[in-house]
Amino acid sequence: VLLCAQGWPVLEELYLSSNNITVLERPDNVLQTLKLLDLSDNQLLDGNQLHLIAQLPRLEQLTLRNTGISFVHFPDAGFGCKTKMFPSLKRLAINDNKISQWSSINELDKLPSLRALQCNNNPFVDTEKNPETLKQLIIAKISQLEVLNNCEILPAERRGAELDYRKIFGKDWLEAGGHWNPEKNKPSEEFLAAHPRYPALCLKYGAPEEGELKGQQPLTLKNQLLTLTIKCPEKPEQKPVEKKLPESMTIQKVKGLLYRLFKIPGSDLKLSYKSSKLEGKEVELDNDLKPLQFYSIESGDCVLVRW
Repeated sequence: VLLCAQGWPVLEELYLSSNNITVLERPDNVLQTLKLLDLSDNQLLDGNQLHLIAQLPRLEQLTLRNTGISFVHFPDAGFGCKTKMFPSLKRLAINDNKISQWSSINELDKLPSLRALQCNNNPFVDTEKNPETLKQLIIAKISQLEVLNNCEILPAERRGAELDYRKIFGKDWLEAGGHWNPEKNKPSEEFLAAHPRYPALCLKYGAPEEGELKGQQPLTLKNQLLTLTIKCPEKPEQKPVEKKLPESMTIQKVKGLLYRLFKIPGSDLKLSYKSSKLEGKEVELDNDLKPLQFYSIESGDCVLVRW
């Protein structure tokens, strides 16, 4: 391929799937215009081989489906830093491989231009039984990702994933040397290796408060219920109501309940909520098919109803 490439000085797309390629070589002075490279169904096996093609300056899309690779690693960049490898890579497909460790997903955050990822059918996905939680973990670990497994990541979804991640691993962070006082905040190397984005999330949202971390019980129906205050800001005569709602309840079903509760004639309901943690901010509940937990609503928050 590299021999032939000398005759392709302006080639932008190269499809090499199912060619029994087992070893990559550095493409010196060739394929420098390449934007798309498909190496699917070749048994490359060793993730370090990717370093040999990592300097292609214009490569935007790399497909490595079913290549047998078991890890991804960019040794030139430390925790929370960006690699100089694959500088233009926007779309990466590593589905149907043997990646078993979350550390490879952490590594993908080092890619400066990555926006879309496909990673289905890898052993690491089996470590989390709940597909929604799995998705949240990947979103929280890769900061600039906009599309995951062909599904767009909405801003509210990213915010919810990052807040949940910060809360779920908050206890581990404290035990590893994390602290609310920045001068005393020295989490261990082991914690940073497992959660390299955690310091950035603490900067973005603030360190998790003690109250958020206390007694994270296993999920039973009881602690899946959210106690919410429901107000109609434009109807002062309507008294606020307190309701316990399951966090898995969709916005559509919440609207149905509120129609009956406030005896609202058939019209469009607009829902939003205010959190004590985000003073002055109001978050719209704008997708009828999503559950309350999608928006990271917590007990004690206030749901605002307008029509």
